[in-house]
Amino acid sequence: MSRTLALAESLISRASVTPEDKGCQTLIIERLVALGFNCTILAESGVTNLWALKRGAHGQAGKLLAFAGHTDVVPAGPMEHWSTNPFVPMRRDGRLYGRGAADMKSSLAAFIVAVEEFVSAHSEHSGSIGFLITSDEEGPARYGTIKIVEWLEARGDRLDYCVVGEPTSGERFGDTLKNGRRGSLSGVLTVRGIQGHVAYPHLAKNPVHLLAPALTDLVRVTWDQGNEYFPPTTWQVSKLHAGTSVTNMIPGSVNVGFNFRFSTATLPDELKTRTHAILDTHGLEYELTWHLSGMPFLTPRGELSSALEQAIEAETGICPTLSTTGGTSDGRFITRICRQVIEFGPCNASIHKVDEYIELSHLEPLKNVYRGVLERLIA
Repeated sequence: MSRTLALAESLISRASVTPEDKGCQTLIIERLVALGFNCTILAESGVTNLWALKRGAHGQAGKLLAFAGHTDVVPAGPMEHWSTNPFVPMRRDGRLYGRGAADMKSSLAAFIVAVEEFVSAHSEHSGSIGFLITSDEEGPARYGTIKIVEWLEARGDRLDYCVVGEPTSGERFGDTLKNGRRGSLSGVLTVRGIQGHVAYPHLAKNPVHLLAPALTDLVRVTWDQGNEYFPPTTWQVSKLHAGTSVTNMIPGSVNVGFNFRFSTATLPDELKTRTHAILDTHGLEYELTWHLSGMPFLTPRGELSSALEQAIEAETGICPTLSTTGGTSDGRFITRICRQVIEFGPCNASIHKVDEYIELSHLEPLKNVYRGVLERLIA
């Protein structure tokens, strides 16, 4: 058994459902302390965060490459739907099964073993190595990576490069790097009408009927054209509720939840203004609250993308594609203290699903890619 596989299985066996860590970071700290890392735990509101740092031969003058990830996983759901216990790692048919196998405990294991091998081969490495680990990525993300970033920011510390171990590969291992993510802006809209009996609609005002034309307009809007790196901004309804359990009552209000996934081509305030303008055009009586959970970020081609591309091609023969698709990630926080943030990890076909897995044949190449980045940037 490889050390990467052994560590991945040890992490998967800890049922660290968000925001629990369940000792994952203790295990990681034991490995890092043995390499000479200084480790700091930042715990808040039930979340466990770790910042670990090992200075290189050039001290603060050297480049700092950090690996970022999360020990928390999404809930397993009904246990009976799994082929085996999701928190008992199982090797079967060339795959390693378990909750977090792909998202993202295998990446954490690969990070650690890659650094162990690198430090063993380069005891006087020029650059520094950091680890930024949280147990609050799959949840609200209010007390996780953002808190480590704020702490580092207050100290005046910055990163030169950051590799986030999110599962980015699609059809083939190594085919995709995420060099940015779209922003996420959510809204909760309440449109008020007048409740009444369905047989006497002239005595009521149906808010669903009033809202329908506005929804049609919002669906048809072209918010922007996107740009070189991002697809056009999208608007999607995520929740719609009105009425009670009876069918003979016109509701007094309707509630709609919606979300923008937006690019760097449009600012969130522009999206808000245009949304309000459409609602106002239809003369609706409404309330609208907003929540901005993340701004879009982008890392243009540079030293980090080049190092990852070279390491992936050397290991797999594949030249990866740069992409900004998918949901948000903690990269949106890390960009505050690091100009070059790129995500790379295993295939994402099974993440958040029953019987989540990683191909066993991908574990060592994943570790080798991470080591290859260290070799190219801070040896």
